[in-house]
Amino acid sequence: MDIRPTRIELIRTRRRIRLAKKGLDLLKMKRSALIYEFLQISRTIRGMKENLRKEVVDALNVIKVASVLEGSLALERIANMSSDSRINVNSRNVMGVNIPTLDVSYSLSILSDVYRTVSVPVAIDDSIRRFQKLFYDLILIVEKENSLRNLLMEIDRTKRRSNAIENILIPRLEYQAKTIKMMLDERERDTFTTLKTIKKKIEAEND
Repeated sequence: MDIRPTRIELIRTRRRIRLAKKGLDLLKMKRSALIYEFLQISRTIRGMKENLRKEVVDALNVIKVASVLEGSLALERIANMSSDSRINVNSRNVMGVNIPTLDVSYSLSILSDVYRTVSVPVAIDDSIRRFQKLFYDLILIVEKENSLRNLLMEIDRTKRRSNAIENILIPRLEYQAKTIKMMLDERERDTFTTLKTIKKKIEAEND
């Protein structure tokens, strides 16, 4: 390690140590916040997946009833009138991490809420509502699982950075500061000894 034993370099090194420790504290705070967000989303997904199983069973039972009451041809006819869906991807920022947000939009269709209320049988309309709800919940689960992946990668990246600062950078800077201090102290002792020797010689000559 190329160390310059000067007081300015010692001051700079100590300043870098302080900055590194502040940076380490910020990274640890960031990691804690990311872990908290990760756990919150994980709990939400777990609850949603448990409800999803029941929603799937209920939706399938409702559409079976609609098929019996109204016939499969009526189901297919109304299904063909449905609009196409589109998933729009946006993002939000959580502690510097881009979290994807998904939004569902539909193209214009004659199967509007008014048309369904007037012309679509109740059993089929109930099936539509159940499967729309199921679709939205699936999109939300996908959104949150993507968020978990992004958060997990950032947590790992933050951990590696904090470990590098804590276990490599700070010990290296502290060793450098200690070495500079020892070299400066040794230089001062040499200077003091030299001055003391010169003083004795001057005193001896004067005598």
